Amino acid sequence: MNWSIDFAPLLPPPLLWLLVVVAAALVGLLLWRRSRGAWLRFAALAAMLAALFNPTLREEERETLANVAIVVLDESTSQKLSARPEQTAAIKIDLEAKFAKIPNLQIKWVTGAKPSDTAAAGTNLFADLNAALTDTAPDRIAGVLFVTDGQVHDVPKSAASLGFEAPVHTLLTGAKGEFDRRIEIIEAPKYGLVGQSRAIQLAVRETGKTGAANTPVTLKVRREGRPDETIRSEIGRTNKVDMPFPHTGQNIVEIELDPVPGELTPANNRAVIAAEGVRENLRVLLVSGEPHAGERTWRNLLKSDAAVDLVHFTILRPPEKQDGTPINQLSLIAFPTRELFSEKIKEFDLIILDRYENKGILQPQYYDNIARYVDQHGGALLIAAGDDYAGPFSIYKTMLASVLPASPSGRVIETPFRAKITADGQKHPVTIGLPGSIGPQLADAKAGAGPEPSWGRWFRQAEVRADRGSVVMSGAEDRPLLILDRKGKGRVALLTSDHAWLWARGFDGGGPHTDLLRRLSHWLMKEPDLEEERLIANSKGLKLTLERRSMEDKIGTVKLLGPGGETSDVKLDATAAGSGIWRATVDVKVPGLYKAETAGPQGTLTAVANAGVEDPREMSEVTATEDKMKPIADTTGGGVFWTKATGLLASSSASAIEVPRISMMSNAKVMAGTGWLGLKDREAFLTRGVKLTPMFTGLAALSALLALIALAWWREGR
Repeated sequence: MNWSIDFAPLLPPPLLWLLVVVAAALVGLLLWRRSRGAWLRFAALAAMLAALFNPTLREEERETLANVAIVVLDESTSQKLSARPEQTAAIKIDLEAKFAKIPNLQIKWVTGAKPSDTAAAGTNLFADLNAALTDTAPDRIAGVLFVTDGQVHDVPKSAASLGFEAPVHTLLTGAKGEFDRRIEIIEAPKYGLVGQSRAIQLAVRETGKTGAANTPVTLKVRREGRPDETIRSEIGRTNKVDMPFPHTGQNIVEIELDPVPGELTPANNRAVIAAEGVRENLRVLLVSGEPHAGERTWRNLLKSDAAVDLVHFTILRPPEKQDGTPINQLSLIAFPTRELFSEKIKEFDLIILDRYENKGILQPQYYDNIARYVDQHGGALLIAAGDDYAGPFSIYKTMLASVLPASPSGRVIETPFRAKITADGQKHPVTIGLPGSIGPQLADAKAGAGPEPSWGRWFRQAEVRADRGSVVMSGAEDRPLLILDRKGKGRVALLTSDHAWLWARGFDGGGPHTDLLRRLSHWLMKEPDLEEERLIANSKGLKLTLERRSMEDKIGTVKLLGPGGETSDVKLDATAAGSGIWRATVDVKVPGLYKAETAGPQGTLTAVANAGVEDPREMSEVTATEDKMKPIADTTGGGVFWTKATGLLASSSASAIEVPRISMMSNAKVMAGTGWLGLKDREAFLTRGVKLTPMFTGLAALSALLALIALAWWREGR
């Protein structure tokens, strides 16, 4: 039970206090004049004022609430270094034993800064503390203890932002005098043009004293497709390293610092810079033959791509047409055959011949130039053909035939049909997953024919015999419709129908003409994401995922080379039957740049990935420190304590600890000292019931007041 006196004044407080002043003045005057009955008059006035103040005896039934101490355990990446995990476990055991001896104390354990996919970068222990405070009343918090190495990145600037008034203590893991070296990336590119290089600026930083500021260090630089490079530098000096961009997509450079004895960890002695390689605008030469309904399909597609510079020529009149038209009216621009197909042919990334026939416009040596452009110089050629490919003026009857993947039979099939993806097409990136490619099965489909797609019909196709390459789409009578082939260093695609424009017009429901034609052109220009034979490596932390894409039915194992030179063979499993995709995930122990190799039809396939710490901010500073937590500890009256044992205890175990004594304190302002820390006794309670009893009211108060007044009159009358 708890007793107290409350007041419920019958008059406004200012008026009551005025009466008190007047009564005190009257009593003082009576005492100064030594009047008879002055003390009785004082008692009568006091009784009258007490009645006006209306005192009430308050009787409360209270339930005492336990004090709450919050312990935040830092489980960030830097806490896993050296003997810190063992220290943290030993500190927790010691705290549990000490807390058990303190009555009326509740402990709340909080795991802070644990690495996860959604966690913010750095060690944000106060964010985890705020989350734990949502179900704890601020007036019950006796104190907060952080068990950490001191590398905390969200320490508040003022104690007011904490939301409670209690000491904040820090128990430091690690040890004084630790030192570490790391690579700091000052400036690094995020992208670069293929074939060019950009500079990386970096410096070697050192925490802790090991020697002079200009101590020499050695850096090793690893680039894709190049031998390792060694750089001599000094602590604190800014260095520039060239980063080449040999291909589109992700390009990686790894820089490693040689470790030294006594260093806390070598995990931050390496830096990996990943940047995207982008091509300058791709140059495409489009030559259209006789005008036809779909002539502008290729032009519109290529002009809509901001990454393509298009040069387009249309043959409006064949040379054999003679009708007396003046020469100056035959064309706006002369067809520069020599300049395009001899002098500057190597400047183009792709040449497209759209319904082009050999009618004497190009000399035979120019066809030979195109063939050598593909075979020897790695160029790309696309033949968008129709009935012209089967006619007497077919370009197959030129020197270009040496690079073409299919020969015409001379027959043109003119019947409605729907394009279908073949078994090879289900694996090839150009045709895999095209919208609408899966539809109802043909009722009378031949053996091996794929499902009927939901695309619009085409009506004409040149019959060809595939001599090499991959038939990824079939058309009328299951004849090859789209053939892709690698010839020498270059690539060739042959589309045997000129009715792709029907999809663009939406005829009979249309089809994915934009997706197909764009993928086709970019595959020809060797876009990495569209390679049918490809090895991909990705990492997340220390998990490495290898993916192999192939047109083959079976693949070999993948050889994985680690950063320390160790090798292992990884077997990949097919994701689905006939999908052409195999995948495997492996756990690696050492962070670093991993290189994967496997045999492919065109040679060895390679891929690189960086496995390691995903939070560079967490590993940028790893030495234990008291500097970051000391300001908030001083402001709240708490303390910062090194727990690493010294003396005989230190020599007996690397994880030996010394945790300060814990005491409960009520009204102290200083809550920490040498060898001890304090928790604030909040004396919190919950009121279960209240009983109010008036102390000076009713008939008893009136009788007492009249009796005192009567005694005062009687005394004065004597």
